[in-house]
Amino acid sequence: MDLGIRGRAALVCASTSGLGHACARALAAEGVRVVVSGRRADLAERLAGELPGAHAVPVDLSRPGAAAELVTGAQEAVGDIDVVVLNSGGPPPMPAAGLDRAAVGAALDHLLLTQLDIVSLLLPGMRERGWGRIVAVGSAGVVEPIPGLALSNLARAGLAGYLKTLAGEVASAGVTVNMVLPGRIATGRTVSLDESAAASAGIDVDQVRARSVANIPAGRYGDPHEYAAVVAFLCGEPAAYVTGTRLRVDGGMTRSH
Repeated sequence: MDLGIRGRAALVCASTSGLGHACARALAAEGVRVVVSGRRADLAERLAGELPGAHAVPVDLSRPGAAAELVTGAQEAVGDIDVVVLNSGGPPPMPAAGLDRAAVGAALDHLLLTQLDIVSLLLPGMRERGWGRIVAVGSAGVVEPIPGLALSNLARAGLAGYLKTLAGEVASAGVTVNMVLPGRIATGRTVSLDESAAASAGIDVDQVRARSVANIPAGRYGDPHEYAAVVAFLCGEPAAYVTGTRLRVDGGMTRSH
C-alpha cells in the first residue's frame, strides 16, 4: 500500500531505541524525511545516518524548555513538520500506594506536559496547512492499568484524554490524532520490566516471560516493526478518516472491549 506521504517531514520523539526507533525506520521507508531525536547526540546522529533523508536533532526532553528546542531544531533540519510521533521513556515501576508528589510530578512532566508542549508548538502550522498527523506511543495500561506501573498508568491516561479531546477539535482542519497502545513488545523497556518483575518475585526472568506469553493469545511478544507499521499507516493518506482512536497492538492481550 502506498501511504502517500513520500516527501513529508516527521518528528519522531525518543527515536534512538525501542518503539520510537522502529517508527522512525518505518516512516523513512515510506520516503518521509525523519527527524531522529534522543538524549545521546552520537547515537542519534549514527542512527539518522542509517536512514535515507533523516536528520538528527539530539535533545534531552527532561530539561526545561527542551520541547521548544526540539521543535525548532526539527524545523531547521527539515522544514514544516507534517507528522509528529509522541514518545518518551517510561517511568520506573512503582505501586500506587507508594506514590508521592515528587514522583507523580516528574512522571506528568515527562509523559504528559512535555508532549502537550510539542503538540502546541506544531499544531498551528498543521492547521494552517490543512494537513497533519499526531500519533502517540501509549501503553496497554491506558485501557487496563498494569499492576506495579502506577506512574505510567496515571500519566499516559492523562495524555490519552487530552488527545481524544484534541482530535475532535482539529479533525475539520485535516489533522488526525491517534494513540497506539503496545502490549508486550520485544524492546529494551520490556526486558527491563521483566527483570524488575523477576527480582520482585524472586524468580527467574524466563519464568516471568513465560507467564506473560501465556496471557497473550498470539503466544509471543510482538516485534517493534509490527507496531511501527501500524503507526506508519495512521500517518498516511489512507488513514485520513481515522482519528480519536486508541488502537491496540498487543496480540490480543487486553481482554476488555
